[in-house]
Amino acid sequence: MVQPNNVQRPLALTSPKQRQGSLFEQQACQFLQQQGLVLIAQNWQQPKIGELDLVMLETGQAWSTLVFVEVRQRLRSSFGDAALSVTKAKQRKIIKTAKYFLQQHPKYAHFECRFDVIAYNIERSINNNPAVNNDKNVEHTAVTFQPEWLLGAFMATAW
Repeated sequence: MVQPNNVQRPLALTSPKQRQGSLFEQQACQFLQQQGLVLIAQNWQQPKIGELDLVMLETGQAWSTLVFVEVRQRLRSSFGDAALSVTKAKQRKIIKTAKYFLQQHPKYAHFECRFDVIAYNIERSINNNPAVNNDKNVEHTAVTFQPEWLLGAFMATAW
């Protein structure tokens, strides 16, 4: 089947890391939809600039906010957690990509904008139960799927 030229084909997620990232983005999207936000775009890309994990709309009675969401998942360590992995450089890249999004979607240009982070921290646990595993002290990774939602995690200064 031939697709029209204007249809953007989804990227093939080939690596385990890409597939895992996609899983967490889907969970974050569902979580935010349960909180009342509406999905506008997922994995929106501006070539050579960056990608927006989720673009969502939050509406109130007299206002609407366009929410750019960065989804992060990390193994918790002494170096920090998932939320801390959104560095100043990453924030600048997201803000720059969001500007391109607004240029290409002018109907959202008058909306308030916010930058949120959804963080998933993966905990390590030691399983010493020989009934579960024959090797003693084998390390297993257990994922905590409860997201940490940082509203207004960072600001765009010269918007």
